[in-house]
Amino acid sequence: MKTFEVKGELRKEIGKKNASQLRKEEKIPCVIYGGKENVHFSASEKEFLNLIYTPNVYIAKIKLENAEYNAVMREIQVHPVSDKVIHIDFLQVFDDKNVTVPVPVKLNGFAKGVKEGGKLNLERRKLKVSGFPNAIPDIIEIDVTDVELGKTIKVGDIKIDNVKLTDSSNTVVASVKLTRAAKGMEVGETPVAAAAAATTTTPPAETPVETKK
Repeated sequence: MKTFEVKGELRKEIGKKNASQLRKEEKIPCVIYGGKENVHFSASEKEFLNLIYTPNVYIAKIKLENAEYNAVMREIQVHPVSDKVIHIDFLQVFDDKNVTVPVPVKLNGFAKGVKEGGKLNLERRKLKVSGFPNAIPDIIEIDVTDVELGKTIKVGDIKIDNVKLTDSSNTVVASVKLTRAAKGMEVGETPVAAAAAATTTTPPAETPVETKK
């Protein structure tokens, strides 16, 4: 997993009043748990922009005065009206301890089923991965080239070295579903031919022209 640096300050006081004051200063109150003791700190909203508003998952390297912590975001609290981030929970991670995080999924290739007129669907944008932090991939890439019409790729079909996928093995990650164009195709017919056939109409019979005598 890639790392992202965050510079913050230890909170000398905790509580609603202090948290409210920090937010007025455009800072976000945070906590790191999972270590020997919880660590309360705050950092400027700008410090978190590239950490929050991205589909990628990072290890946050949080620098607080003379201490440094590696952690992953666990929960983000958002104001119900303004949608501004008002609190972030971090879980401290260690090189020799397993951690479970959601990792983005990316589909690669041109599926056989799409060539047959189907539509490729990404059913799960993220999957939960458990393992040592340095073994967890930044992204899960799946080759869909051999997926035929009406077929799926499930969690149980995906193998990643040194880590474990914790979602149910029957969870569908990607699928190629039948479309209207594919339904109208005859056996052996290509999508292009089917589309052409569907738009072809029989020209109307000519109407005799009446002549005056």
